[in-house]
Amino acid sequence: MKAVRIHSFGGPEVLRLEEVAIPKVDHSSVLLKVRAASVNPVDYKIRSGQFPMITQRELPVTLGRDVCGVIQGEDPDSEFMALLDWGAGGYAEYVAVPRALCVPRPAGLSMEDAAAVPLAAMTAWQGLFQYGALQRGQRVLIHGASGGVGHFAVQFAAHCGAQVFATASRNNIEFVRDLGASKIIDHERERFENEVPEVDLVFDLVGGATRERSWPLLHPGGTLVSTLGQPDAGQAARYKVRAVGYMTEADGGQLGQIASLIDAGAVHPIVSKVFALAEAAAAQRHLEHDHPRGKIVLTVNASG
Repeated sequence: MKAVRIHSFGGPEVLRLEEVAIPKVDHSSVLLKVRAASVNPVDYKIRSGQFPMITQRELPVTLGRDVCGVIQGEDPDSEFMALLDWGAGGYAEYVAVPRALCVPRPAGLSMEDAAAVPLAAMTAWQGLFQYGALQRGQRVLIHGASGGVGHFAVQFAAHCGAQVFATASRNNIEFVRDLGASKIIDHERERFENEVPEVDLVFDLVGGATRERSWPLLHPGGTLVSTLGQPDAGQAARYKVRAVGYMTEADGGQLGQIASLIDAGAVHPIVSKVFALAEAAAAQRHLEHDHPRGKIVLTVNASG
């Protein structure tokens, strides 16, 4: 089968489309013929050597965390999406996936749309609800609201009845408003700390100075949740808040809940551009440098 792998860390040029063996499955796994795979920031972080869980010793490695495809040996008309365990590799024609992680593709989504869901949506879900304990009537500030995780986070938060404040660039303000945000701050022209009232939760998808400027906006007892490492414990103590850094874990039950919301029309993925598997380097370059809305997806096995 064809797969996109890296043998060394570096720029997009280190991605290689290669012939590799089809993975083997055990009694708890299935072989998924991949129709589409999602491209996520973690992919280019791994590629460039910035992700600590993947070291030189693990190379070569196939990139990609989430896919949509058909389970071999089962109904060929039934398609499934899944968040893969580390090292499974979604940029490939086949992946071995634990059966418990496979969730039927929501009926209203294309294969490409469904592939865009697992990692980004579950990152948003876990950040807001599992770690942030967001509830109806609370206020949440979401940084990086127009991206892959952010655009799901805005929808989830609005759907649960929270008041959503969000930061985004000027050309994404209407996009984020349509997703359900109550107030969007143009981070290029405005200081969000001058525009946002006290909040219960800050969901940080940006890090750096943006995260540091967010602490005073939390009321005592509030929470700052980040996908970009553990926030400063000293700052958390100073402002009397919780601080949580986390990495998304695969969970078929959670993904099933998200699929139900999509089926109900409450949430929808936004795919801004689709590339072929052989164009994985271009797809990563676009995501890393152009910061597109929503998600980027690779088509893999187009049919058959």
